Amino acid sequence: MRPRFLKRIDTYIISKFLGTYFFAIVLIISVAVVFDYNDKIDKLTQNGATWHEIIFDYYLNFVPYYANLFSALFVFIAVIYFTSKLAGNSEIIAMLSAGISLRRLMRPYLLSAAVISLLTFYLSSEVIPKGSVARLAFENQYIKRGSKKNQTYADNVQMQVDTGVIAFIGHFDGPTKTGYNFQLDKFERKKLVSHLTASSITYDTLANERFHWKISNANIRDMHGVRERITHYPSLDSLIVMEPSDFLATRNFQETMTNRQLLEYIERARLRGTGNLIPFQVEYYKRYASCFAAFIMTVIGVSLSSRKRKGGMGFSLGVGLFLSVAYIFFQAVTAGFATNANFPPMLAVWLPNIVFSLIAYILYKQAPR
Repeated sequence: MRPRFLKRIDTYIISKFLGTYFFAIVLIISVAVVFDYNDKIDKLTQNGATWHEIIFDYYLNFVPYYANLFSALFVFIAVIYFTSKLAGNSEIIAMLSAGISLRRLMRPYLLSAAVISLLTFYLSSEVIPKGSVARLAFENQYIKRGSKKNQTYADNVQMQVDTGVIAFIGHFDGPTKTGYNFQLDKFERKKLVSHLTASSITYDTLANERFHWKISNANIRDMHGVRERITHYPSLDSLIVMEPSDFLATRNFQETMTNRQLLEYIERARLRGTGNLIPFQVEYYKRYASCFAAFIMTVIGVSLSSRKRKGGMGFSLGVGLFLSVAYIFFQAVTAGFATNANFPPMLAVWLPNIVFSLIAYILYKQAPR
């Protein structure tokens, strides 16, 4: 039973739209999986990847990642395909002749685009980041073996971990999650009131809470005016708001964080004065901007394919595929400008939407009515 605000024509178009969209995803991603496996089969067999790892760690996370990445293209293919068939069968002409305006006809298309947009946002912000952890680990172990590795150590790390609290680590070893020559300074009104030094500090991965560190051979120097007190501790358990990921560069680390984690990381890094936040900002803004791609591609697709033409959907499909590929390419180029040319991240991410929204508006105005 359909909702009251939906007419029969609405449910007809929505079912055709969403059905074609998911069919296009299944068809194209299935072909992509076959080609990807054939391309990587030698590396997978030589490096000893098991079938369980290939299916569940890699391809089970490969499919949603690339389906979401090219969602705009799938939206356009779905709209062009079934709308061109409607126009070819003179159904669009019949609808317009019956008094249905193009604006009214766009309602079910935009409702379908809203469903896809919400699905895209949920996948990119919650599902895909969690799956990317296993996918990227699999790629590093079996596919990119022998290539450039992620950074496993850091030297002379200094950051602000809280208001007026500065941490310094002389050398940090990633595999053991241990830092050496550790110092923690606390300032009040720009005056040093506490100075901690330790031979080593280790991140406790088994603790129930985050930011739990074990400090070894610590000396704490407390300063109260002209008086000082030095206390020695063989070991200390402490909560310090920093993690190994804060100072170890990991390939595509931003892809493994949910929206909440990504925003928390950006805010924490800003407080500490951490550099190179642009990839994280681009990833955060992109997850919101990509949701609007479904609406833009839908309007472009309907505007191009609602006119009945000789030769069927060939012209509409050609122009539309060019625009959708140009949109995806433009997204990659502007993201690269933000990362490498100090282009404002938010503007870089939203610029393709702005440009192609204007294109969609122009095509919509020229569509048959």
